[in-house]
Amino acid sequence: MKTNSFTFKLNQQQQDETFSLLNNSKYEPKDVPHTRIAVALPDCRINLYNSGKLLVQGKAAQEWITFTLETEILKEAQLGYEELQDPEAYKPHMGIDESGKGDFFGPLVIASAFVNEELVEKLRDMGVRDSKKISSDNVALNMARDIKKLLGNRCAMVTIGPRSYNRMYAKIRNVNKMLAWGHARAIENLLEKVPDCPRALSDKFGPTHQIERALLDKGKKIQLDQRTKAESDPAVAAASILARAGFLYALKEIGKTHNFEVPKGASEKVRKEAEKLVAYKGPGILLDTAKCHFQTTDKVLAEVGYSRKDLPSPT
Repeated sequence: MKTNSFTFKLNQQQQDETFSLLNNSKYEPKDVPHTRIAVALPDCRINLYNSGKLLVQGKAAQEWITFTLETEILKEAQLGYEELQDPEAYKPHMGIDESGKGDFFGPLVIASAFVNEELVEKLRDMGVRDSKKISSDNVALNMARDIKKLLGNRCAMVTIGPRSYNRMYAKIRNVNKMLAWGHARAIENLLEKVPDCPRALSDKFGPTHQIERALLDKGKKIQLDQRTKAESDPAVAAASILARAGFLYALKEIGKTHNFEVPKGASEKVRKEAEKLVAYKGPGILLDTAKCHFQTTDKVLAEVGYSRKDLPSPT
């Protein structure tokens, strides 16, 4: 089943050209909030939002994109050419991605997801894309639920909670090596469920040999690829969303356990919440809630009258 909803991010020139194109009597004007222009054709709705996003929906959406948008605005063929542009994306493989690496609070979560041609088509129909492009946590959580329902046991997740993370970092002292270990475990765990998967793909965060060295017997037989912007691959995009959902669920559990609303990221708001938490429960609480190698830790401890020597050993 093909999707009838498509989204494009247009640059300023493309936005202006699209506005001129749609400001024509052949299009029926519509009133849609936050749009620069919104129009309709038989079986097709077209909304150009102030943000530069172009949304095209309806049974005739693909026809309008192919014969109007691509030829007059984009000046290139995109729709329907995904398989020609990246044929490897449709072949059986797994994608691996992580969430929480840049967040002070919470765990590091690594997920893996297996796809084949049938699953890729279904993921594309669901609108699966890199979780970093999804601004709403609820959207990410709902999409992760749908991905899990579609993939069944063809996905896996590794969660390194704050206490384990801090213990591991104290020994390894290198985040990329920790990522490699997590990616290797996510690959091995998925190979237990899909033993004939021939290839694994992840975003490039360090030398490929770091993951290869961490793989066990099953993993050493798989073709391991890393590339920049791997999130464009449907398997990596699915893993990205699963990892983000796992991270968000973990934040909620930390909040319930320690009775505070856990903010994401490493902003000033995060630092202020950490200061309140340490002032109330002491510096040791950071070992169970945060990644203590962040410089944020030093700032938080200093603000509340402590230093790193007051932080207990994670081991």
